[in-house]
Amino acid sequence: MEIEHQKLKIENRRALFLDRDGTLIIDKVYLADPEGVELIPGAAAGLQRARALGYQLFLFTNQSGIGRGLHTLEDTLRVNARMEELLGLGSPLFTGVGIAPEAPGQPVLYRKPSPRYILEQIARHRLNPKLCWMVGDSAADIGSALAAKINVAAVRTGKTDPATLPEVALHRIPVFPSFAEFAATLV
Repeated sequence: MEIEHQKLKIENRRALFLDRDGTLIIDKVYLADPEGVELIPGAAAGLQRARALGYQLFLFTNQSGIGRGLHTLEDTLRVNARMEELLGLGSPLFTGVGIAPEAPGQPVLYRKPSPRYILEQIARHRLNPKLCWMVGDSAADIGSALAAKINVAAVRTGKTDPATLPEVALHRIPVFPSFAEFAATLV
């Protein structure tokens, strides 16, 4: 009986892996100043809905400005803290935060489309990959989800329309106007 109960717990463990820039906040290239954080409308409501439905929330963000020497990890942490403050959903909001500091051309550990962060969190938190989603606005976000073999949804609140990406058509990835509209579909 105990083994069946534990198996059921694992089968129902679900999560959202969320890109930051262009998904939850307006994408401002190499954002290092917390005062520049602007939420995308509906982000807080979408996160609140997902959390109420039992989804664990993970932030997964490429921050190549660190690797390029344009800002520091501490700057990124301050931006993230400001985002959480503006979201108003309590802190810590995220079960985990993955910050990929690598710049293009540097050896890749976590930089999306690497699935490493997603796979580590699935193992660490005993998540069911079939119930996990990556939500983002770029080919890198989509690539990390596909490589990790989890669900993926794209949002149109970034700098480019993900509907124009070949991966979206090839893999029939749903595209939503915003994260809030994706979150409204969660069950």
